[in-house]
Amino acid sequence: MPVESDVRLGSGVVIFHPELVNLYGCQIGDGTRIGSFVEIQKNALIGKNCKISSHSFICEGVEIEDEVFIGHGVKFINDLYPHATTTEGNLQGEADWKVLRTIVRARASIGTNATILPNVTIGRGAMIGAAAVVVANVPDHAIVIGVPGRVIGDARERERPR
Repeated sequence: MPVESDVRLGSGVVIFHPELVNLYGCQIGDGTRIGSFVEIQKNALIGKNCKISSHSFICEGVEIEDEVFIGHGVKFINDLYPHATTTEGNLQGEADWKVLRTIVRARASIGTNATILPNVTIGRGAMIGAAAVVVANVPDHAIVIGVPGRVIGDARERERPR
């Protein structure tokens, strides 16, 4: 599993096991750390000083701003109605579907095994609990848990001072 030559790596990026990741056509900001068994697809944007934990999947259409924490096994989705084939029965190609975007604002934290559906924005400083399924926009500093994800509190009450 490679780090392809078309990946734009900022300065000080740490990929702990480059032979155990799959990065292609993406952009990774300065100081970001990437764990093992991570896939980051083309046109995904990762900001500065992020931590992408092992076994996470960041697909095309995802933009992650600066200082975001992505826990182990976090999965992003960019298609609400995936199909393997067209209506004619042919394998789908890039022209047969539309990438849906997702934005994760600065300093957000996404817990282990969370799933993020497309067409959502996770607000600045928000906290997504482990195994949550995010199906709608998350306000700045909200704490979201559950399936489907629901707001249960304000993350500013739990922030560590800078």
